[in-house]
Amino acid sequence: MVILALIALLLGVLCGFFSGSSEILSFLTENTDYILYLLMFSVGISIGFNRGVFARIREHHIKILLIPFGIITASVAGGIVCGLLTGCPLNLSTAIASGMGWYSLAGVTIGNLAGAAFGSIAFLSNLMREILSFFLIPFIARRFGKYTCIAPAGATSEDTTLPMMIKYTDEETVVLSVLNGMICSAFVPVLISLCYRL
Repeated sequence: MVILALIALLLGVLCGFFSGSSEILSFLTENTDYILYLLMFSVGISIGFNRGVFARIREHHIKILLIPFGIITASVAGGIVCGLLTGCPLNLSTAIASGMGWYSLAGVTIGNLAGAAFGSIAFLSNLMREILSFFLIPFIARRFGKYTCIAPAGATSEDTTLPMMIKYTDEETVVLSVLNGMICSAFVPVLISLCYRL
């Protein structure tokens, strides 16, 4: 998945650099909102497929919400720290951090709100979070416990980083990972919008 994401990024850069304003590129740039809606629809489908997860969730009660809300709070706090360190406006730095690893949504949404430069920063920083997750999950699972390795994955813990969770954690952590990804994914567009408007 990481290699495919990097290849897609590289191909997109090369395509934009060499082809100028072709009809396909014009169509894609003019319809980014519809592409975004399709992406969110596909996330909804992935949530709907996980019927067995909902039965397991009822066993854990309200305590399981601590993980996603901790990740959301820490991501926004990290955005504040990065904004202060880099001089980036806090509304933009927190909006970028609110992507929580969902690089495609964060890049498009922030690109529409703040322009292509900040959209690119959002895309790359959230892509880097996902890539780092692949390397950090095995280490964190061994050193700090299975639940803690959900944190770096953020919103991707229900899809792209889920195979790592399956490999390095147990069934219960995988259930919590899917739930965390569902909640974080639902909050990403809301948080980006809220943070940008603050």
